[in-house]
Amino acid sequence: MPERANITSLDAIGSFRADLIVYLTRARPVLEEISGEILRMRQWLQEDQRRHWEEQLRRRARKLEEARAELFNATLSKLQEATALQQMAVQRAERAVREAEAKLSIIKKWSRDLENRTELFVKQVDHFHTFLATDMARAIAHLDRAIKTLEDYAAVAPGKKQEAPA
Repeated sequence: MPERANITSLDAIGSFRADLIVYLTRARPVLEEISGEILRMRQWLQEDQRRHWEEQLRRRARKLEEARAELFNATLSKLQEATALQQMAVQRAERAVREAEAKLSIIKKWSRDLENRTELFVKQVDHFHTFLATDMARAIAHLDRAIKTLEDYAAVAPGKKQEAPA
């Protein structure tokens, strides 16, 4: 059995360590960007779009009430021509209200669906981010220790015993 291990190159371990560090520096920002995009999408859908369509619904409902009031006034004044125009205005306003209600309903459905569909993915991204931040940092430290140990081992001359530190 040989008394000395045959260590041919520490460069491979060092190169792997360097590549791992490069990978980590590139992967972490990508994962953070993914998480940020999902968060921005949720905010846009659940806050911005919802608020927009709720406001549209209020405005359109107000216009519908105004159109109905004008139709009522035209009916009381018995203006046949005006009544037909007012009825068309009421119908147009009712369609606009129904459209806003439908959009708001879709926004609420999409919000639930987005939450359900992204929940598992977000957990996986967070788990992977934690893995990169903790386990891979430990792996780099382990590679550092392995390189140091192997360098110290390679520095020991064959057949020469190293003195114990005092």
